[in-house]
Amino acid sequence: MTEETIFALASAVGRAGIAVIRVSGTKTATALKTLSCVLPLPRKAVRSRFIDPSSGELLDDGLLLWFPAPHSFTGEDVAELHVHGGRAVVDSLLTALSAVAGLRPAEPGEFTRRAFANDKMDLTQAEALADLVDAETRAQQKQALRQMGGALKELYDDWRLRLVQALAHLEAVIDFPDEDLSPEVADKVWGEVSGLERVITDHLNDQGRGERIREGLMVAIVGPPNVGKSSLLNALAQRDAAIVSAIPGTTRDVIEVHMDLGGYAVTLADTAGLRDAGDVIESEGIRRAVQRAAQADLKIVVFDGATYPARDVATVALIDRDTLVVINKADLLPSRKDADTTEQFISVKTGFGMESFLGQLQSLVREKTGANVGTPLTRTRHRKALEECRDALVRARAIDLPELAAEDLRLAAKSLGRLTGRVDVEEVLDVVFRDFCIGK
Repeated sequence: MTEETIFALASAVGRAGIAVIRVSGTKTATALKTLSCVLPLPRKAVRSRFIDPSSGELLDDGLLLWFPAPHSFTGEDVAELHVHGGRAVVDSLLTALSAVAGLRPAEPGEFTRRAFANDKMDLTQAEALADLVDAETRAQQKQALRQMGGALKELYDDWRLRLVQALAHLEAVIDFPDEDLSPEVADKVWGEVSGLERVITDHLNDQGRGERIREGLMVAIVGPPNVGKSSLLNALAQRDAAIVSAIPGTTRDVIEVHMDLGGYAVTLADTAGLRDAGDVIESEGIRRAVQRAAQADLKIVVFDGATYPARDVATVALIDRDTLVVINKADLLPSRKDADTTEQFISVKTGFGMESFLGQLQSLVREKTGANVGTPLTRTRHRKALEECRDALVRARAIDLPELAAEDLRLAAKSLGRLTGRVDVEEVLDVVFRDFCIGK
């Protein structure tokens, strides 16, 4: 536990009904007695008058909460001052706290870092807390809450425990050959290592579901000019985000709109119409359209109902399994008797088919994110550490010399430990002496 006591505004900056100022550290009780002359019962909100210690002037009349260590967010003595959210009130209280000996303003993320240092949370939970604060959709909120509740921590800790036990058993075989350990011990070690390699590989092969929920899906709207791509973007965004014109080539760059689509974060991208370019600028716009289509998680390919079933070759070439094919201007269709049932017939102008189209789009988004399926990894940091762990396990199984194999298992365990922030080499010795009666 650090000797420094920190404080900061824990609620959003700006005018509000209530503001929360948090204090954490060994001098917290001193700060409370200095500003309020009160040290309330733990975890009980009490009304308090906050006084400027230098002048005795009243600063505010609010609520005070006291959380003595270790039963607090950071594991240290913590207090929360719930005060009126005017800028003058907040500034005066922060100034008063800074005048208390031993207190200083907190650095960004320092409260959470202290919570991690005091074993109140692991790194995956700390990351989840940041994700929860940044969550803009229900799916992001739910994923962050699951991770903050320890879903990833429990999974990774279990894998690491299994690996540490396997490593301990292997080192027992290496270091204590005279103890007549069963030959089945080595077989059990490699069976466990092989099993871990499979489950970690399966976890990595999640198609980036967790990252897609956290970062949002990219959906590109592509097609030839004048089929209604910009109108469709505006309809989905429910605002005039893109210019709509009957003049071909109006959209010359990628126009992005961030939105909540059925609880999932989505970035819609309207792109230039695909055709033989009329000038250099339009040519660049078309190049960017094709590039965005290639990068997108999903594509909405739009064709003109007035010329259906005719389709341009350039747009057809973009259709794949991650594509929703849309026939716009369905009100101009001469006939739909040959219509492909997988196509969505809509009219952005009249609203025909829009409800069905939106439902199909939301279904594809849910499928891409694998909503409510398992516990996906959520960050590139997780993926890199797990890939290093898996590669070390593969190397260990391919090495005939047990001493070298054990080193790779140690590297694999360290990679797992980096995920949660817990790396303790002494755990291996603990397991050795617990599971085997060495020196009996």
